[in-house]
Parts: sequence; structure tokens; C-alpha cells
Amino acid sequence: MKVQPRPLVGVLALVAYLAVFYGVWILNGIDYDHVGDSADTLLKWYVAPLAAGAVILVVVATALGWWRPAMLETRRAPRWTLVTPALMLVLGVVALATKDYSDTTRTMVVYLVLGSIGVGFCEELATRGLLLVGLRGTLTERLAWFWATLAFGLLHLPNAVFGAGPAAISQVGLAFASGSTLYLLRRGAGALLPAMLLHGFWDFSAFIGDGGTVAGMLNMAVGIASVVLAVVLTRRDRDAATLAPYAVAHPVAT
Repeated sequence: MKVQPRPLVGVLALVAYLAVFYGVWILNGIDYDHVGDSADTLLKWYVAPLAAGAVILVVVATALGWWRPAMLETRRAPRWTLVTPALMLVLGVVALATKDYSDTTRTMVVYLVLGSIGVGFCEELATRGLLLVGLRGTLTERLAWFWATLAFGLLHLPNAVFGAGPAAISQVGLAFASGSTLYLLRRGAGALLPAMLLHGFWDFSAFIGDGGTVAGMLNMAVGIASVVLAVVLTRRDRDAATLAPYAVAHPVAT
């Protein structure tokens, strides 16, 4: 790594991404409640900001030299951590199977796929990638999980001023719960890529078509279970090691 992991560096990487993402939203006149209305709104408010955010994240990750620790998990977790991610995947499939697609055009599907790939890549790399690496530089794994997941939840809060209103508050809680599921997947799979793919798939199943409310509600229960499992997992980590050895094991390049 070119820069030693520290919480502030991880936070600044996340802030850089958010500045670009929300900047594009503002320039394009975002109305959150109508993102999925048409191909045009999907391109301007879903694909474009994520594409711009992806560019800044690639630049930041390369400049820091954090690609390997961000993408690969050095502290593998037991296989039981994959239970709730598997349930989240099943719920996404159920949502897709029970929706109405009569108002969804082929162009909309293309933009939804591109945007979902973008959201999985960007939000995972920004929070459970770069931010988590930075937090692990000095914090215990429990604190690193908590603050990275809370940041993932809070990045949805500005939706309140972009058209979501008070509903953005509930998005924060749901994102924290789902973020814990994705954290468990990173730990259990040993890499960030599976979390990126599941995140993108879930957003695709949520945005496309009409319906799927029941699957979304059930995913909240899965997320709450993931929070409990994350607490259990990080308790095991506390007995095994702190994050100080993590920074020592990944020295800065000279």
C-alpha cells in the first residue's frame, strides 16, 4: 500500500465519492421518487452519477494502493456467515418473480442493469472496501464493521432533500441492516466482489417493475439477523486479534 490505513483516509475516500455522486444528481436536477419512471430518468439519475462516482473511486483506490486489501478479505469468517446473504439472494429472486413488468421497456432494463452494476461496485468499494480498510488501520473489527455499516446507512440520508422526504430515515435503518448482510458476505466469501454482485442484484430486483413489497419487508428481518450475527462474529474477532496487526501486515510501500 502507498498510504497506511487510517480512519480519516477512509472517510475522505468516501466523501470524495459522495461529492461526485451528489454533484451529478444536483446538476441533473434529481427527483428521487421518479428515478425509475423512464429510460431518461434512469440514465440521468441512476447510471450517470454512479459512472462518475466509479471513476473517482478507481482513482482514489489506485492512488492509495488499497485495491488488494479493499477487494480481498484477509480474515476469513466461518461459513455460517453466508446464511443471511443466501436468504437475501433468494428474496431478490422472489421479488423478480412476483413483479409486474408491463411498464418496463428494453432500454430501461439496460439502464437498470448498468446502474445496478454501478451501485454494487461504487457503494461496496466506498464503504465495505476503502472505508473499512481505513477503519481497520486503528480500530477493532467490531468498531470497523459498525462505523463502515453506519456510514453506508447514512449515505442514504441525503435522499430526504432530493425527493424521498421522511422515508429516507427508514432507508438508513434498512441500509444498516442490509449492509451487515453484505459485510458478512465479504467476510464469509473472502472477497468484496460477491458483496458487489449481491448488492447490485438486490437493487436491480428492487428498482425494476412494480410490486415486490413483501420481499423487501422480509429482507429487513434478514438484515436484523445479520446485525446479530455480525456482533457474534466480531466478538470472536476480538478474542483472536485486533486491527493493529492488520496495518502492520500490510506495510506502506517505500
